[in-house]
Order: sequence, then C-alpha cells, then structure tokens
Amino acid sequence: MTDIPWNPASRDCPSRDLFTTVGDRWNMLILLSLEHGPLRNGEVHAQVDGISVRVLSQRLSTLASDGLITRTAFPETPPRVIYELTDLGRSALPPVHALFDWTVAHMSDVADHRGAQ
Repeated sequence: MTDIPWNPASRDCPSRDLFTTVGDRWNMLILLSLEHGPLRNGEVHAQVDGISVRVLSQRLSTLASDGLITRTAFPETPPRVIYELTDLGRSALPPVHALFDWTVAHMSDVADHRGAQ
C-alpha cells in the first residue's frame, strides 16, 4: 500500500466520502435502528425520530449503495421491503456506539460550555 496522508478534512483524502457517510447523524441512527434485526422502511422511520421520509429514503439508498445495509424487496401485494445490516454495516457499530457513549458522558460538559457563551 502506498503512503497516503489520511486526513478526512482534506477534500483529496480517499476516506473523506465514506467518513462523511458513516459520520452522518441520520446514518448513524439508521445503523443503530437496524442493530437488532431487519426492519421495514416505516419501522426505521418510527425509530429514527425527526427524520423526514425523503431524507430517510436518501440515506437508506446511500447506505445500501455503500454496502452497509441490504435492501430486500419481496414480490408481494402490497409490496414489502426490508433493510438489514450487512457484515460491513455491523462492523461500523462499535465506533458508532463509542461515539454515542462519549456523547452521553460529555453532554453536561458541552451544555456548560454552551451556557457560558
């Protein structure tokens, strides 16, 4: 492997696109919602409070295109589509959980700083 300066803040960094996708607040919440098994679109929407239907559709499409989730459509009437984490998507959960744990541990610190401004 060649020596590449890995700096996601640089627009030329090869990791930036995926770093941005995985680090997106909605994408992290979608990944967490799928942690315990496959869900239909409406079930994901119900679990990810505040996301619009349009944004959810875009994020699910991106996550599927990147191989983090699978989209399975069943030939039924009415149509049924489920979303499920792939092994790659499941491998993203530990860092997402770590960021969540950090957030919980430091919420009051951040609130104190916000209040001081």
